[in-house]
Amino acid sequence: MAYATRRGGYDAGVAISDVEQSLANLKLERDAIVLYDALAGIEKEPRRAAAFRHIASNERRHGEIWAEKLRQQGVAVPPAGGPRLRVRLIIWMARLLGTKAVGDLVQALEGEEEEVYEGQPSPETESIAADERRHAEIWRELQAGRSAAGVEVPPAAPTRDRSTADISARERWHTAGQTGTLRATIFGVNDGLVSNLALVMGVAGAAAQPSIILLAGIAGLLAGAFSMAAGEWISMQSQRELFERQIELERAELAAIPEEEEIELALIYRRKGFTDAESASIARRLMSDPKTALDTLVREELGLDPDRLGSPWGAAGGSFLAFSAGAALPVLPYLLLGDTVAFWLALGLSLAALFLVGAAVSLLTGRSALFSGVRQSLIGGAAAAVTYAVGAFIGVTVAG
Repeated sequence: MAYATRRGGYDAGVAISDVEQSLANLKLERDAIVLYDALAGIEKEPRRAAAFRHIASNERRHGEIWAEKLRQQGVAVPPAGGPRLRVRLIIWMARLLGTKAVGDLVQALEGEEEEVYEGQPSPETESIAADERRHAEIWRELQAGRSAAGVEVPPAAPTRDRSTADISARERWHTAGQTGTLRATIFGVNDGLVSNLALVMGVAGAAAQPSIILLAGIAGLLAGAFSMAAGEWISMQSQRELFERQIELERAELAAIPEEEEIELALIYRRKGFTDAESASIARRLMSDPKTALDTLVREELGLDPDRLGSPWGAAGGSFLAFSAGAALPVLPYLLLGDTVAFWLALGLSLAALFLVGAAVSLLTGRSALFSGVRQSLIGGAAAAVTYAVGAFIGVTVAG
């Protein structure tokens, strides 16, 4: 392992990797401070704002831990810089859509921070990781609409023991963004951008008049938006009807043959590792409340969440608006400008928008915003180039 000397600003005998790790942890905490200070300022609901301020104060304490460790290592604590792009994007979205809309994204950041600290076993990181787990519980309660208990309950003690609530909250990191409206919005905008950009470029390649390109772009926008909305509605409605039918069948079985359903409940917990006696005891307790028994059977046997079956109209409306927003961008220049200028402006604006969409996707995937943005622009640019070439070939062929 390499070591730094005093000449480089570090004490001799301090591992470079240790210093770099402390600097990285300090940056992580400073980003969290900026994020939660911003969320507290945006949030209008007093209890949620108080919860964000409470978490921000914890993050400040964590930051001071790493700043002090750097000082002990003989390293000057660097001035605070701006947060990374991912944090800035989340703050921007919170200002636009509200703090509830970015809950999954913030929880994903918290989960990644907890995983970072769990990979660095030490007294400092154990204490910080315990706080991060407590933050997860606070977020779980906020998202469920309950009061910000984290403001009133003291931080968790520095221990690796986890409560059921901690574990349930932690598991949310793995599904953050997978079923939310944010994910559907991002990919709806992307679909509209790529498909209508390709259509506009293809028609432009055929040397069509600007009015024809505009007409094709508007037709593509409307056709695509209605197709997306209809597809989402049918898909979501069919899925919801199927799930509701399965739940009704389970409810009927519970009423008609409760003894067999109790046996099924006992088998579920036996497969989870409980003894026969423990499984039978749990099943009897659950069966004492039919509503709880049905909820457990639906979740454990059918693998469904009765509270999250999805809204067909919400999915259809969201898809329509998201696709329209993306598809409108390649068309707008042709409403205002001439042929050549409109062509290059439509292409440039669309590629820039695709970069932003790719950067937004990185909020869900955790990848580099630059990498995701460039990749998305290249994909959209390739689609536009291919359709332009095809349009040009067809235009020449027809003209000939």
